[in-house]
Amino acid sequence: MPKRVLQGTVVSDKNDKTVVVLVERRFTHPLFKKTVRRSKKYKAHDEGNLCKVGDVVSIEETKPISKDKTWIVLQDGAAAH
Repeated sequence: MPKRVLQGTVVSDKNDKTVVVLVERRFTHPLFKKTVRRSKKYKAHDEGNLCKVGDVVSIEETKPISKDKTWIVLQDGAAAH
């Protein structure tokens, strides 16, 4: 089964080797047929502390690294900024 890859914006880089990424998804409401935005924050592992606040990065699902960190920042997404 392929690993999930999401794209989002870094909103916090204060923790060591960890960034908080805000991922926004859009979908059409089933009843009202209006486009709705929902967002969720994910903690992702950033080994080299390369990401800064405001960077757009891709994160990939992985095995649990800590209690609430199960995502890693893809290097191609971090190196682009």
